[in-house]
Amino acid sequence: MKNALRYYLCLWILICYASCAKVDQFFTFTITNESTIRIPATGPIDSAFAISSPDITTNSSEAFANNNTDAGHVKNIHLKSMELNITSPPGQTFDFLKSVHVYISTNSSNEIQLAYLDSIPQGVDSIALIPTQSALDQYVKAPSYNLRAEAVLRQGLTQDVNVDINSKFSVTANL
Repeated sequence: MKNALRYYLCLWILICYASCAKVDQFFTFTITNESTIRIPATGPIDSAFAISSPDITTNSSEAFANNNTDAGHVKNIHLKSMELNITSPPGQTFDFLKSVHVYISTNSSNEIQLAYLDSIPQGVDSIALIPTQSALDQYVKAPSYNLRAEAVLRQGLTQDVNVDINSKFSVTANL
């Protein structure tokens, strides 16, 4: 009788514990950020150049709230895609570029590589970069970040070129 009572008591405790145990429910959503950079005219060909974006406001707190989570519940953030689109001058293509590498940093975080493309096709005004698999939590959770591009030129630029940068970040969080 005592053994049966102990058995049922243990079973009841296990059932109660299992019903009270916290279950993490992870979900994924996307944060989109856009910015514009101006590539200055280079005149005759320069082999390489670097250019930085102005600070990009992340609005991540708002994106987290819209997805019923907060920065404390974010488990990881990775770059999903990055696209560069020439907006001016009209008819300009990326023919002037051989390769481009984009880096991300904040005032309190070291710079890391974000995306790249080593062989840029000619005749296009839009390119999709290859994302690295770097963890970007500290960068996207920050109020703002900075992008820096290092590029190798194929030919010089006779006029300034404006480029839109469209970044999509994949965020995994729990409720």
